Amino acid sequence: MNRTEFIIATAIILFVAFCLGWFANWLVHRFSRVSQADMDQLERMSQELHEAEETRDQAITYLQQREAELTNQLAQTEAELTAAMDGLREARQEAEEMRLYVERLQQTG
Repeated sequence: MNRTEFIIATAIILFVAFCLGWFANWLVHRFSRVSQADMDQLERMSQELHEAEETRDQAITYLQQREAELTNQLAQTEAELTAAMDGLREARQEAEEMRLYVERLQQTG
């Protein structure tokens, strides 16, 4: 094999290697490319996630407000219960005093 044949053979081998590399690169990009449908689906999922997060935030805000209302209502109910218990205790004490007063009146009369 002389020098010209060697250069031509080397050029052909390098050209074939280049063509195989280019074809392999084309195949990789062809199969790993993201399609427009996939991008649309990702966009839709992103929008749905954003809406779900907003809904979650609104629900958390509502629950916090509701909890504050219920806590306030519970505190008021406990205060009313305490006042009613105090009034009942005073009424029982007055009833006992009246019963003792009536018994003393009956014993003396």
